[in-house]
Amino acid sequence: MMAAIRAAGFGQDITLLERKDSVGNKLLLSGKGRCNLTNAGDLEYFLKRFSKNGSFLRDAFKVFFNRQLMDFFEQRGLKLKVERQMRIFPQTDRSASILDILKKELEKSGVEVIHKARVVDVLLSSGKVKAVRLEGGRDIPCDKAILACGGASYSFTGSDASGINIAGRLGHEIVPLQPGLVPLDIKQGYPKKLEGLTLRNIRLKFTGGKSQLISEIGELVFTSSGISGPLVITLSGRVVDMLAQNKDVSVEMDLKPALSSEQLDKRLLREFKGNARKSVKNALKELLPLRLIKVFIEAAAIDPLKKCSQITQEERRKIISLLKGFRMDISGSRPIEEGMVSRGGVSLKEINPKTMESRLVKGLYFCGEMIDIDADTGGFNLQAAFSTGYLAGESASKTRDVSLPNRGTVPI
Repeated sequence: MMAAIRAAGFGQDITLLERKDSVGNKLLLSGKGRCNLTNAGDLEYFLKRFSKNGSFLRDAFKVFFNRQLMDFFEQRGLKLKVERQMRIFPQTDRSASILDILKKELEKSGVEVIHKARVVDVLLSSGKVKAVRLEGGRDIPCDKAILACGGASYSFTGSDASGINIAGRLGHEIVPLQPGLVPLDIKQGYPKKLEGLTLRNIRLKFTGGKSQLISEIGELVFTSSGISGPLVITLSGRVVDMLAQNKDVSVEMDLKPALSSEQLDKRLLREFKGNARKSVKNALKELLPLRLIKVFIEAAAIDPLKKCSQITQEERRKIISLLKGFRMDISGSRPIEEGMVSRGGVSLKEINPKTMESRLVKGLYFCGEMIDIDADTGGFNLQAAFSTGYLAGESASKTRDVSLPNRGTVPI
């Protein structure tokens, strides 16, 4: 949508081909339906939040960055707000508010939107774009085409890697797709017993071979098969990489990151002495959520009805060890369909970062999730989509071959 809006600003005839019966289906899901539009961080902060290829976006961000994106919506009457970690949301807390403005701007810009248009190929002549072919055999002539088809996550919204497959058939190198921002599965049976439980103010440490990833302090949520929540989602892409290199990857939960082992030991001694006749199960209510206590005591191999006065020094050390490092083994990630974003896509080596044009096919442009960029949660991925879309639309329209009939740019 942003590619089409920007391209239309240069007086070209623009057609937007939408596979579904309405535009913006995936946008409506973003930010749990609230749309974390962007982030208020500066350029360097942004680039550090991308997994590996953030520097590729420097040119796109120089042309259209977070302030310009916020201005785009605010100038059209939508008020925005800043939340924790500098995340930007519409004050309405509704993704539909963002989509409504984009749809109105498409109409105002004179963009022709064709719904239920499934693109199956981009046709070339002498290495240049000449048309886009739809399912059923209809060809739409054009001298420029922008592939903005998304990755492979949430395919029910229309992004099923079909655009990436088209790019591959045209000779582009495709970095294999993997899930990004995705829950992880656990080998042990703990998650099933703890499904839905949220742990707050904890820290995670992932270990695979000689590699380690340590999270910030934050939240984890147990699913039926594993773990999710902000801490897990943010590091999940790097954990997927770790799993590809190591068969054995584990995670340790520090349930009390604000306390050292020595401080915990003193606290436990105090709790146990002050509640000598209590069972250890009841005494741990001061330290852990009720649903976690049973699983925790099982892992510690301690009789839950054992009195605090009977707890041995070795058992107390075991409790402290688990509080500072409750270990679980990672069996894998959830499938790419369940990832918030896809990792991989069209290789950046074959895209000009100053224009988003293919280095292999003249008149073909890429933007958004279908190229090999991905970032943490926090508005970074959406900003990358808007920025690369804006640059692709601008580049395609500015460089149109005036010797050809005005057949238009086709953002797909």
